[in-house]
Amino acid sequence: MRLNRYLALCGLGSRRKVEALITRGLVSVNGVVQKDLATVIDPAADEMRYMGKVISPKDEKIYIILNKPTGYVVTQKDEYDRKTVYDLLPEKFANLPYAGRLDKNSEGLLLFTDDGELIKRLTHPSHKVEKIYRVRLEPKLSKAAILKLREGVEIEGGITQSAKVYVKSSTDTDMLLRIGITEGRKRQLRYMIEAVGGKVKHLRRVQFGPIVLGDLPVGRWRPLLPVELRGLLIAGRGESSQKGAANKHK
Repeated sequence: MRLNRYLALCGLGSRRKVEALITRGLVSVNGVVQKDLATVIDPAADEMRYMGKVISPKDEKIYIILNKPTGYVVTQKDEYDRKTVYDLLPEKFANLPYAGRLDKNSEGLLLFTDDGELIKRLTHPSHKVEKIYRVRLEPKLSKAAILKLREGVEIEGGITQSAKVYVKSSTDTDMLLRIGITEGRKRQLRYMIEAVGGKVKHLRRVQFGPIVLGDLPVGRWRPLLPVELRGLLIAGRGESSQKGAANKHK
C-alpha cells in the first residue's frame, strides 16, 4: 500500500493534505523519515509515525449496496414523511452516506459508504465512472433520436456528455434501452429522454462503476465483496476497472 493512502486511512486528511505531510518530513517508516510520495509500505509489518506518534487506520470503512425499490426517496429524513431508503437498512446504517442519488420513481443499485473521499471521486464527472441503466420508454424512438442521446442533448444545465445507448428490444409503442453515462445530474436520464420526444416508463440502475446489481432482491442490501471493493477503489482513482463487468448484468 502507498504511504499516502495509509495516512488517509488513519484519518490525517485528504490525499493532497497527507502528501504535504510527507514532503514536509513529518512521517517516518520504521524510524526513517520518508519524503518520497511513491513510498510503499506493508501495514502488517512496518511501523508508521506522524510527528513521532505511532498511527494506525481508523475503524474499518463500510461499503454496502441496496437494490432500491420504486416509491422510496433517497434521503435520511423526509419533510413529507415519505418512505426513505434508510427504512430498508439496519439502524446501525442510519447515518451512512450514499453515492449517486436515484429519484423516487427509479429503482436499482444504490451505494452506501462512510468513505467520503471515495464518494467524491466516484461522483465527480472528471473521473468518468460509468453508471449503467435499463430504461423502458414510450413511444419507440427513431434512429435519429437514439443518435442524439449518444452525442448529447440540451437539458437544464447544458448539453449532456456523450452516452452509450443500446437498443435491447422494441415494439411499435415502446422500447427498452441500455444507457451508460458518466454524469450524475438530477433526473438526468428522464430529461434526456424527454428532450428527444420520449417518456420514461421504468428506470433501473444495474451497474455503478465495476459494481453489478446482479440478482440482489429488490429492497435488500448486502456488503461489497473484497473483489468488488478493490475494483471500486480503482474506479475511484480514475483508472479503468469496468472491463469485463459491463456485460455481467441482465
